[in-house]
Amino acid sequence: MARKDIFANITSPANAGIERKATPGYATHGASRSMISSLSELRDKVEQAAQQVPGETIIELDPEALDSSFVSDRMGIDDVAYAELLEAIRERGQDTPIQVRPHPTAEGRYQIVFGHRRARAAKDLGRPVRAVVKLISDADHVIAQGQENSARENLSFIERAMFAQRLVELSYERATIQTALSVDAPMLTRMLSVSGRVPTEIANAIGAAKSVGRDRWTEFAQQIERPAMLELARTLVDDPSFSSLGSDGRFEFLAKGIKKAAKPSKRPSNASEWRADDSSVRAEFKGSGKSYSISLKANDAGRFGRFIAENLGRFHQEFLKSTETEGK
Repeated sequence: MARKDIFANITSPANAGIERKATPGYATHGASRSMISSLSELRDKVEQAAQQVPGETIIELDPEALDSSFVSDRMGIDDVAYAELLEAIRERGQDTPIQVRPHPTAEGRYQIVFGHRRARAAKDLGRPVRAVVKLISDADHVIAQGQENSARENLSFIERAMFAQRLVELSYERATIQTALSVDAPMLTRMLSVSGRVPTEIANAIGAAKSVGRDRWTEFAQQIERPAMLELARTLVDDPSFSSLGSDGRFEFLAKGIKKAAKPSKRPSNASEWRADDSSVRAEFKGSGKSYSISLKANDAGRFGRFIAENLGRFHQEFLKSTETEGK
């Protein structure tokens, strides 16, 4: 006896196109209702995940819902460059999206991975910011941030060095830091040799110093590691002349001040000095052989000098007599 085809009612052309009508009230009770609710929740999660697929979906976010990266790689914003960016976005819109990730600790908020200036511009213009949302780890966050900013606008040496220092302080492995900055191990060591010796407050006071390279920063770090020179640098930072300069000028101001203070005073090895008992007159003697000079330092140095000049004949006679006595 032939077995009845149990799939006949499903596959039969006669039944094709026949839509089974749901029994009223059936899907709203019991396990079916729970299943539909779960499917709806799953659909929402899939839609949210679609926004987080790398490079797949660009969405618009309210700038007020964004928080800065947990580690900064810039030392202030160039006002001129920012003004140009703001005007470009005002005229053409935001060409390149920023990258954000769901905030690790604040539900409903996002943390900027890179694109802080574009986010600020959108906020200043009262517009939503175009962004790609990616669910990434802290390590991937700093790698993406470092590589994007290095490629988009070259950070200065000190910005890169201080960024590396902050990552070290956050206990990131050197391999991660090298990847973020696209540098090898020796270069990272050089960066950290500077950032480890230049205090953060001094570096921040100077700023990005775009035209100052590694060699000059290395020399500055070597000088400032001396306590006396570090104290001098802090004093110079408070000088009104310092704050009136641009970032490159501020570096030059400190570097020159410290170099001048560290330079030993030049006194000829054959120089000697005489002081009166009451310190009212000081005389410095320099020279030997056929040349000899006397420099007088006193309130009445002129009078004392004329007295010496008027009595040079007598002094010379006394000198000759002393040499005759020495020769006997």
